[in-house]
Amino acid sequence: MAKRTLRPRDAATLILVRRDRPVPEVLMGHRSARYHVFMPNTFVFPGGRVDRADGRVVAVRALRPDVTVRLLRNATPSRARGLALAAIRELFEETGLIVGAPATAADPARLPDTWRAFYATGMVPALDVLDYVFRAITPPGDVRRFHARFFIADARHAHGEAKSNGELVDLQWIAIDDAIAMPRTPGITRHVLSEVRRLLAQTDPMELPAAHAVPVYRRLHGKDVLLYD
Repeated sequence: MAKRTLRPRDAATLILVRRDRPVPEVLMGHRSARYHVFMPNTFVFPGGRVDRADGRVVAVRALRPDVTVRLLRNATPSRARGLALAAIRELFEETGLIVGAPATAADPARLPDTWRAFYATGMVPALDVLDYVFRAITPPGDVRRFHARFFIADARHAHGEAKSNGELVDLQWIAIDDAIAMPRTPGITRHVLSEVRRLLAQTDPMELPAAHAVPVYRRLHGKDVLLYD
């Protein structure tokens, strides 16, 4: 009997870029094998799967129209919003950093459990500081499969002090070239880093036009390929 192929689950990643140094740096951490069977013991960006409740929470500011246009090429409006919110939530859960602004949130009693700690800080997610730069689908046969969207934000929009929750440990700001060269950086992460490096060299990746083509990393006919939305 043929083994059933797992359907990829939506996931979202937030790449924070620090540009007040001689070379740009990105925030990465070690994916602890204690918590993860998917890509354990690798250095990655903060991120994780989308929860059903992510799209239902309040944001102080919406996604920019140009970012929404790019996301809608392969997502519904509600899914696009949920992906962006999931990226912010995962960053907070794994690093303690908050991408948001002070605002009055909804009734705390009605908040999903996964968001209560975030809103307890007095901050509400701000989606307008995110841009969308990469998409990847985990190949068939992996222990977990994800359809991941990679967002980027300038580190000046992140509030608080980076602190691990145990899932993503040894948090570090790493120069992009150094991150690409690290032996524990997964191949997909190297592709994303290369795209971020290219964008930083050519333009501001947080101000990309709506027509910008988004790279898509996936496996077709047994080969890893890079396509474009």
